[in-house]
Amino acid sequence: MSHAIDELQAIIAELKVELEEQKSSNRQARSRIDRMSAEVVDSNPYSRLMALQRMNIVKEYERIRDKAVAIVGVGGVGSVTADMLTRCGVGKLILFDYDKVELANMNRLFFTPDQAGLSKVEAAARTLSFINPDVEIETHNYNITTVDNFDRFLATITESGKEPGQPVDLVLSCVDNFEARMAINAACNERNLNWFESGVSENAVSGHIQFIRPGDTACFACAPPLVVAENIDEKTLKREGVCAASLPTTMGITAGFLVQNALKYLLNFGEVSDYLGYNALNDFFPKMTLKPNPQCDDRNCLLRQKDFQARPKPIEVKEEISSSDEPLHATNEWGIELVADDAPVSVSEPVQSAVVGQGLKLAYDAPEKDKAEEQNVATVSDETSLEDLMAQMKSM
Repeated sequence: MSHAIDELQAIIAELKVELEEQKSSNRQARSRIDRMSAEVVDSNPYSRLMALQRMNIVKEYERIRDKAVAIVGVGGVGSVTADMLTRCGVGKLILFDYDKVELANMNRLFFTPDQAGLSKVEAAARTLSFINPDVEIETHNYNITTVDNFDRFLATITESGKEPGQPVDLVLSCVDNFEARMAINAACNERNLNWFESGVSENAVSGHIQFIRPGDTACFACAPPLVVAENIDEKTLKREGVCAASLPTTMGITAGFLVQNALKYLLNFGEVSDYLGYNALNDFFPKMTLKPNPQCDDRNCLLRQKDFQARPKPIEVKEEISSSDEPLHATNEWGIELVADDAPVSVSEPVQSAVVGQGLKLAYDAPEKDKAEEQNVATVSDETSLEDLMAQMKSM
């Protein structure tokens, strides 16, 4: 038995050496390329990302290297989210989870069977470092909902930004339970940090993301789910032998929405969705904005609401209306006119326009009667008497 353990440890040591060699090789290859280089060559891993800057989508894409993002929950959504952000070249990723990789997770993306038994944060860190060694990966293998670990989590997101002592730029919640969501909500309200909440339904056919800005939008405690409001223990709701369904498609779509909006927020381009849902059964994508609850149970949320209301409101710049008498459009080739609702309606012959297509004209013109039909129909004039009409009908 001890001999088998020694052999297994030797194999693990060899794999670690090979992994370090691969990392070193990747670093050497990338050292030949300037940081976030825009040079369009096959060996530049950032050339297609920097194309966003050349196409005026993002002003300075290289700012992504200065951003730190915390991801809580490295499961079906969180692992893919970390993968995408790593490939996008984010400066620092801080991963929180305390589960281990299981073979039951193989229906999802990212993790592989050989990682079974490893902690999710350790397995994720290895894979992500291999994908992009430029990204700084920090891992925390503990449950953030316990009292002691909550304080550690609070300190980490407050002081472990890209610059030491600075907070992270964004927190992404990818957990699968309400208790952890409430812990993230409490921490971000206390430290006034913006964060995204995300989730996939138990039947695996719907998902959502929600952007929470303390004081500006509703926090997770402003309109809590019934399980939270009634203080129900989630563990009692799970039935033995029954597990939640999961689809890599729904989780991948939700992770894509999450990262897309995170990038828009971090790099200040496009419009960040406050709430975006997804229903896979009919491809329905609801959007909405939730206002904060002035009677929220979270006292820090109430403080953030007061702070937000005390901020000076931006000055709205009204567009000046031109006083020129010249018409907006000098030509009116389509014959479009504006008519008041109470204007009298005049009945006139329709005017044929030269711009109307010949096909449209033919479609609206009445078709000529069939000659055969005309021969079988008797012509009735105003001077025909009733007796003559009856005689004509009998003769037909």
